[in-house]
Amino acid sequence: MCIIFLKFDPRPASKNAYRLILAANRDEVYNRPSKTADFWGSNSEILSGLDMEEGKEGGSWLGISKRGKLAALTNYLEARQNPDAHGRGSLVSNYLTDNLDSFGYLRKVSSEAHLYNGFNLLTADFRANEDTLCYYGNKGSSEPIHLKAGIYGLSNSLLETPWRKLQHGKQLFTSVVSKTLPSDGLVQELLHILNNEELNTPDPAQESQGVGFTKAMLQALSAVCVRLPGYGTRTNTVILIDREGNVSFTERTMLNCDITQWSTNSFHFKLQE
Repeated sequence: MCIIFLKFDPRPASKNAYRLILAANRDEVYNRPSKTADFWGSNSEILSGLDMEEGKEGGSWLGISKRGKLAALTNYLEARQNPDAHGRGSLVSNYLTDNLDSFGYLRKVSSEAHLYNGFNLLTADFRANEDTLCYYGNKGSSEPIHLKAGIYGLSNSLLETPWRKLQHGKQLFTSVVSKTLPSDGLVQELLHILNNEELNTPDPAQESQGVGFTKAMLQALSAVCVRLPGYGTRTNTVILIDREGNVSFTERTMLNCDITQWSTNSFHFKLQE
């Protein structure tokens, strides 16, 4: 499970505005092996965290490249999972290394969607002449879509499905990104939103999709920041891309499966547009 809030503004008028503001949580079993965000060993162009689960090595949930390619993934809430399905994290990693543009890649993915359990995938290209953001969910329309400038929320249903947690978090996100803040202040306020543990129940929309899950599980999943024994929000990520193509990537990640221990790392670079 995960949640993503983003503001896409491909041609910001203001000098201090951002082409992208993205705030995301990764919710996962605490002891699932993974690498924290860093540039890939032999490929110093791609920055992401990496899954190290046996059989799923090298997959990711969120990443960006210096060429301006960005991808972000959430799972679709469903009790029945196919244990033989392909690892969804490869959808992010493959896009970051592929030469296809964002829409073309999602068209390719849509033709193979049956091979995966439920997912949502955002892909973007940030280029000097044009910024593009696209979305595809394999539990929704058979065709990917181009997204216009705006503010979006994506959790574990289709894009903009009005779950209470998504609406609440998006409201908080919208309030923050509407302010004029220095980048450090913006990052801190977005991290604060990502760690909001307020439960948003009852939520009939989430509960109807989550048939097969316990009531306690669904209640815990109704928060922006999920806390369950051994499972929950273990990574917060904030990505800013300014008008000039400067990227700020901040990751706050849990240490030692302990919700009281966290490490924060930041990366700064300029897109090679």
